[in-house]
Amino acid sequence: MDNLYVLRGEIQQFYAKNSKYINKALQFIVALLTFYMINHNMGFMKLLSNPLITLGLSVICAFLPMIVTVLAAAVLILVQMTAMSVGIMAVTAVIFLIMFIFYLRFSPKTALVVLLTPLAFMLKIPYVIPIAFGLVGTPVYAVPIIFGTIVFYMTDYLKEAASSLKGEGAAGMISQVTSYAQQVFQNKEMIVSVFAFIIVLLLVYTVRRMAINYAWKTAVAAGAVAGIAIVFAGSMMLGVKVSYLELILGNIAAVIVGLVLEFLFFSVDYSRCESVQYEDDEYYYYVKAVPKIVVSAPEKTVKRINKRGESQETEIIDTEEIRKKNAREQSVREPEEAVPEKRKRAPKKKSSKIEGNTEHLLLTKVLREELNLDNDDNEK
Repeated sequence: MDNLYVLRGEIQQFYAKNSKYINKALQFIVALLTFYMINHNMGFMKLLSNPLITLGLSVICAFLPMIVTVLAAAVLILVQMTAMSVGIMAVTAVIFLIMFIFYLRFSPKTALVVLLTPLAFMLKIPYVIPIAFGLVGTPVYAVPIIFGTIVFYMTDYLKEAASSLKGEGAAGMISQVTSYAQQVFQNKEMIVSVFAFIIVLLLVYTVRRMAINYAWKTAVAAGAVAGIAIVFAGSMMLGVKVSYLELILGNIAAVIVGLVLEFLFFSVDYSRCESVQYEDDEYYYYVKAVPKIVVSAPEKTVKRINKRGESQETEIIDTEEIRKKNAREQSVREPEEAVPEKRKRAPKKKSSKIEGNTEHLLLTKVLREELNLDNDDNEK
C-alpha cells in the first residue's frame, strides 16, 4: 500500500511540473470526443463531419478557455440541424439560449461538466458524473449536469428520428417542431435520469462532508445505491424501459471512479484520528482531527561500476552513511569555527636609509681604529 501512496506523490509532483501541458492535452481530448459524438449522431452535413475539420476544431479549442468549447459544440449542433430542418434548429437555439442564461448565472466555471455528461452517456456510465462531482464539487454542479443530460437526449433523439422528421412546406415544419418539442420535454427516460442525478449529487455531497469515519466511501456507496433505487422506482412508475445490466455496471464504474478520487484527493488515516475540545468566551468547540496519509519516497542507493582494463571496481554509495558522515563533519567543524583567529603577523618593516648609513659609519670607525688613522690625525 505504501508503494501506491508513493506513486500518488510522484503523480502529483509530475502534474505540478507539467500541469499546463497536461491540461491542454486533456482539453483537446474532451473537445475531440465531443465533436466526434456530435458528428456521429447528427451527421446531416457531410462537410462538417469530415475528420480533418473535427481534428482542427479540437486543436483550436484546446488553446482557448473551456467555455469556448461549449459554445463551439452548440454552434456545431445548430449547423448540423440546419441541414435537416430550420424549424428544429430554431427551437434548439431557443433551448440553448435559455440554458446559457441560467448557466452563466449559476455556474460559469463548470463548462467541463456540460461536456463530460453527454460523453458519459455515450460510454454507458452516466452515473460517474453525479458521484464524481458530488465528491469534488458543490450542489451548483447540478445545473450543468442537467444541461448536459438534455443535450444528450436531444442529439440521441435526432439520430433515431431523423428520417421521420423530414417534411415539406409549412405544415411539415410545424409537424417537425411539435414532434421534436414533445420528445425533448416529455421524454420520461430523461426526466428519470435528471431527477436521479440531482438526488445522487446532493446525497454524495452531503454524506462526504459529514464528520464520520470513511465519509467518502460511504458517500460513494450511498450514491450508487440511491441511483439504482431511483431509476428502478422511476421506471416502474412511469413505464420506462431500462437496461438493468447497464445500470448496475454503470454504477459499479461510478464506485470505482469514486474510490480513485478518494485515493487522489482524500487519503486519511482514521486509525489515528483525535477529538479536540476547546472554548472561548462565547462557544465550546468540538473538533475531530484526522491526519492525512503521507509517505515519503525511499532514498535510492547509487552503485557505480568502473571498468579499468580487466579489473572491475565497484563502489557502493549509501545515502544513509553519507548523511551520517556529513553530520559528523558538521559537528567537528562547528568547534573549530568557534576558535578565535590567530593574530596576524605584523608586516616586516622595510629597512630605512638611516639604518643603512649607521652600519656604514660603524664599519668606517672600526677600520680607522685598526689602521691607527685616528692617532695619526692627532699627532698631526
